[in-house]
Amino acid sequence: MLPLPEPRDFPPRIATGAFILNSGLSKLKADEATQQGLHGMACTAYPFLEKLEPARFTRLLAWSEIAVGSSLLIPFVPTRLAGLALTGFSGGLIGLYLRVPGMREDGSLRPSQNGVPLAKDTWMFGIGLGFLAAGTRRSVTSSCRCHRHRRCGH
Repeated sequence: MLPLPEPRDFPPRIATGAFILNSGLSKLKADEATQQGLHGMACTAYPFLEKLEPARFTRLLAWSEIAVGSSLLIPFVPTRLAGLALTGFSGGLIGLYLRVPGMREDGSLRPSQNGVPLAKDTWMFGIGLGFLAAGTRRSVTSSCRCHRHRRCGH
């Protein structure tokens, strides 16, 4: 059984989950121009997405964001599992930042003015990795029965 979130996990889960959930809910109402823009940018970074129509792509993206945001907000979803979803999702956003022309200063990882909205998504990747790392450490120490880890060195 996966451990439930610890109290220290709730602030980043709530802040990140609410942000992503709101983004997904907003995309459900996207107009055609927004759908075209989202799809075009995604296709630049991930050409295989050209097979999808912009409206379908936007719906899939919206529901993906709703799922990831909800996994972070629902307390009985283990932090490690929510962290896995967040890391995967934000990794895709970092791919956009790295692959879409004009998002970075020439020859640098530093964001251009246009790249700041995507570059800021690295904080979600960091939070996701933190949830994965904390979940790993907790699972190791929770299986230990040595009274405060004096005998095992945890």
